[in-house]
Amino acid sequence: MEFIDLHAQYLQLRDEINSNIQKVLDHGKYIMGPEVFELEEQLAEYVGVKHCITCANGTDALQMVLMAWDIKAGDAVFVPSFTFMSTAEVVSLQGATPVFTDIDIKTFNMSAENLEEQIKKVLEKGKLTPKAIIPVDLFGQPADYEQIGQIAQKYNLLVLEDAAQGFGGNINGKMACSFGDAATTSFFPAKPLGCYGDGGAVFTDSDELANLLKSIRIHGKGTEKYDNVRIGLNSRLDTIQAAILLPKLKAFKEYELQKRNEIACRYTESLKGKYTTPFVPNNIKSSWAQYTLLLNNEEERNSLQSKLKEHNIPSMIYYPKPLHLQTCYKDLEYKCRLINSENASKCVLSLPMSPWMDECDIIKILKFL
Repeated sequence: MEFIDLHAQYLQLRDEINSNIQKVLDHGKYIMGPEVFELEEQLAEYVGVKHCITCANGTDALQMVLMAWDIKAGDAVFVPSFTFMSTAEVVSLQGATPVFTDIDIKTFNMSAENLEEQIKKVLEKGKLTPKAIIPVDLFGQPADYEQIGQIAQKYNLLVLEDAAQGFGGNINGKMACSFGDAATTSFFPAKPLGCYGDGGAVFTDSDELANLLKSIRIHGKGTEKYDNVRIGLNSRLDTIQAAILLPKLKAFKEYELQKRNEIACRYTESLKGKYTTPFVPNNIKSSWAQYTLLLNNEEERNSLQSKLKEHNIPSMIYYPKPLHLQTCYKDLEYKCRLINSENASKCVLSLPMSPWMDECDIIKILKFL
């Protein structure tokens, strides 16, 4: 049993994927080939925004936006502590300061209440200039963009949606990757929509930002190939990866996302009352990047993981240490106890989740939970 069975998906889409790869090999446009632009159009249409700018990975997608917004030393950017490193890492790479916020323990997403508390603390100290918020759509569920948006407007902050795990989710029908001033996603293989390597994208309705991002992803390119008008990155999505993503996006829209939700419902119906199952508000649809249980304590979590392992059932801990406790941020001035993030890291356990799970595997998982 695999935690995420990518091979099963490949077998289902093999003919389309292989054919698309062969087309790229035949036309030889390996960098910024036609499949890249076709994919960008389809992604923008699916999400419901004007522009999609693909790039080399989800981390670059975040950093490119911060570069375009001129986030720099002396700026404060507010990020949840309970997430993957890249969300804060890009802030540090820009020379700015990540200010960590706690999460809502029910949704695992950024707590709007704690966000405002952290903003007020930064303003009281007066050493940094608050500039942006990066909410994360953790485990596939979009963050609370209504409340976060109100706070951003109140303090004149930009909002960058980190939908690395959220692609395919929605709030009242409005798709993930369409919230805030810009949004990003990742096509890392294990993500809801993943390629066979690294890949990422930025989404925006801003013509100005889109043009900046198109320049930044190719070394700050101007109107000519060797006309570099700004400092940029080498961050293009390979044509072969775009060719792979095209049939995968079609399958994702047609049946994979629905299958993820069916498996999540199956888990919840079987496990509610026995464990704290994921909480998803009625107006939100998750893309179920992960199905994550919240156990009562670390001992119980570790015991359950060991039991599953004995029966060859994989499980994962996302994430065992919140970002504000990471060694690289041990000297960060803007830190405090973030109780929910710290507790979650000791008590969460993610179960196998993919649209291609075998019925026998689902039955086995539920049997030993």
